[in-house]
Amino acid sequence: MAGLRLGPLLRFVDGSAATVWIEASRPCTAEVRCADGSSGHTRTFQICGHHYALIPVTGLTPGSTTAYEVLLDGVQVWPLAGSPFPPSTIRTPAYDDAARPLRVAFGSCRWAAAPAGEHDPVGADALDTLAAQLAAEPDTEHRPDVLLLLGDQVYADQTSPATRRYLAARRDLRDAPGDQVADYEEYTRLYYESWLDPEVRWLLSTVPSCMIFDDHDVIDDWNTSAAWLAGMRATAWWNERVLSGLMSYWVHQHLGNLAPAELAADPVYAAVRADPDGTDRLREFAARADADPMSARWSYRRDFGRVRLLMVDTRAARVLTEGDRSMLDPAEAAWLREQALDGATHGPADGGAPESLGAASGAYDHLLIGTSLPWLLPHLVHDIEGWNAALCRGERGARWARFGEKLRGRADLEHWAAFPASFDALTALIAEAGGGAGSPGAPATVCVLSGDVHHAYVAEPAWPAGAPAPAARVVQLTCSPLHNSIPASIRAGFRLGWSRFGRALGRRFARHGRLAAPPVSWRRTGGPWFGNQLMTLTLRGRAARLQLHRARAARGGPARLRETTDVTLSSP
Repeated sequence: MAGLRLGPLLRFVDGSAATVWIEASRPCTAEVRCADGSSGHTRTFQICGHHYALIPVTGLTPGSTTAYEVLLDGVQVWPLAGSPFPPSTIRTPAYDDAARPLRVAFGSCRWAAAPAGEHDPVGADALDTLAAQLAAEPDTEHRPDVLLLLGDQVYADQTSPATRRYLAARRDLRDAPGDQVADYEEYTRLYYESWLDPEVRWLLSTVPSCMIFDDHDVIDDWNTSAAWLAGMRATAWWNERVLSGLMSYWVHQHLGNLAPAELAADPVYAAVRADPDGTDRLREFAARADADPMSARWSYRRDFGRVRLLMVDTRAARVLTEGDRSMLDPAEAAWLREQALDGATHGPADGGAPESLGAASGAYDHLLIGTSLPWLLPHLVHDIEGWNAALCRGERGARWARFGEKLRGRADLEHWAAFPASFDALTALIAEAGGGAGSPGAPATVCVLSGDVHHAYVAEPAWPAGAPAPAARVVQLTCSPLHNSIPASIRAGFRLGWSRFGRALGRRFARHGRLAAPPVSWRRTGGPWFGNQLMTLTLRGRAARLQLHRARAARGGPARLRETTDVTLSSP
């Protein structure tokens, strides 16, 4: 009899359809049955001896909530017998209901929580804590409509003691990559460890999720530079690691990001499902994606009524050739521009007539750009990354270039600021998507959602006088980690980076690197906040509200998410 090894994860949800992801113990027919009579089923597909299904559910009613069960070959396997949690539900949106807001929770960087009863060295887990509160109050108005996981959902290079024991039982850890994961089977261990956590398992079964990778999903500093990549490719173990990382990401995270229509048109998904064992088909795809990033797209778009989400791949899509470095390859950059401007109304920043670049005038009220790496960083960090990029491309000669490359790898200097042309292009796109002054179709907000840097903050840009500036309110919202730590020295460094002294010190680095002034200035308007935390945007019409909650242990009781800030970003 087939058993449920992992899941269910509720992934895509719209007004009448949803997808539910599972892993089964053997080949079978996977089925979802809802209390309202809607349902869906599909056969599992096989990758490396594991059996998965992304179950399409149809016939749902917009604006409704219905409990569901998962059956394998007709036998119920979810909810688990004796579960202490409420039934998992699918809650569909009703985008024509102006009174119903959209709540978007987001964060990044989650080590798997310690097993129950064991000491957790990094404190209360924000997702565990959110799950416990939702389970206690399943009908709360604070329940997210979607959870955005912005990278480092698993840590392939920083494994837990339990995972290290598992790895040691499989192979000699004296051989590279040591106590890091080496292949697809070992990646599955990371997902079991993270998603079989009882609270997180229930949370992901009942709150839809959108995901994108960051470096630790593969390896720290993934695709920092051409020199870094050449060094990795020279090792005996890297090829298996990167292919396994991409394959496991495609199975566990990427597929669920796609709408049913996109899945139906996906040739890789069709090939994998058509083959009794799709391992070779998926491995071929991963090899192409690694060798030629333009052959695959991990970025995607989701529209939630009048809210548009663009989740952007800032890792695999990079151009690393020195002198032509870019955060996004040309195809990816063109895709991002097309999606940001599809249906948007622009102008008249120069006093001219508005220009509509799409079928609709003002297609969205809020534009959310999900990028694991922040666009706007602490000023000192931004200037050091720009200075380092200038050294590496030879602005100060060959000796400085060699020093710059060593520093880049050691200090994680690889955010948007380390790709100056890409930083400028993203800034220009945000201004254009935000509409010019007087534009009738300008969105209310453009929010850049990020993680990675193990603290949370709000930053707001300002365009110089005379430059085309957006009518929308533009904010950088950074929230990290969900469950991780930050050394005291790094914490102090980020505080310094935001300080006046840090800004002045950064200008000295910029002068040495002969850097042009960035196209915008910016200031921190919230934070920095440290700890395990989660941000939530509540969007109702053109109104936007931001809340930050930090997970705090309570004496004699469970951890709670405690509100740290509550900010109105835009009003109706």
